[in-house]
Amino acid sequence: MMKIYDYELSVNCYKQRLLLGILGVPYESIPVDFFPGWEHKGEAFAEINPLGHIPVIDDDGYILRDAQAILVYLALRYDPSGLWYPVTDPRVAGEVASWMAFAEGTTNTASAARLHDTLGYPFDIDTVRAGAQKLFRVLDDHVWFHEQQERPWVASAPHPTIADLALFPDVMLSEQGGISLLDYPALRRWTDRVKHIPGFTVMSGIFPAPAGAAPAGAAPGGATVGRPR
Repeated sequence: MMKIYDYELSVNCYKQRLLLGILGVPYESIPVDFFPGWEHKGEAFAEINPLGHIPVIDDDGYILRDAQAILVYLALRYDPSGLWYPVTDPRVAGEVASWMAFAEGTTNTASAARLHDTLGYPFDIDTVRAGAQKLFRVLDDHVWFHEQQERPWVASAPHPTIADLALFPDVMLSEQGGISLLDYPALRRWTDRVKHIPGFTVMSGIFPAPAGAAPAGAAPGGATVGRPR
């Protein structure tokens, strides 16, 4: 069974758990005392990842680190539909890769602000919050324009991709870092759509969608929800 070296409150670890839950892939969570124990920086963990980062997966002896790389691997390895990372469509695949790179920015700003406020990390809080708000404005405008074209996801595909999962927790948990989503209505609608993906799982601070509620801002024809098949 696949193992994830995991920390419950890590957004990057959650992205992997989220995709695995959607795809229905079983895994074993190996807890890492990220805080306050800093286990990921210790000598023992350096044998697993010398960079001292989580998540790391062990898939039957194949070790892979880096949150975005793991999402790519999981989609290519375990999604027979090929829709979560649609490499057969070069334009959409390029968009997905571009937005996953963008997600590195939201992690380094919005999620950094959350680490500052919740765990006391010594980031320059004004700088990371300002950086997050700049990126959120770009993403909110992008999602809004997509909605006008009845394309409810981050990439141009009619279904969610790993780009949505790479960005979702950074946005969803941003208020824990003092970054309000009130000024980003398109992002709020988009996060609601993500919550309606079959197989969606929660983490601390991220709650399920209300039972029976339709996703806000859904595109006609039911194109906004459903596990890609």
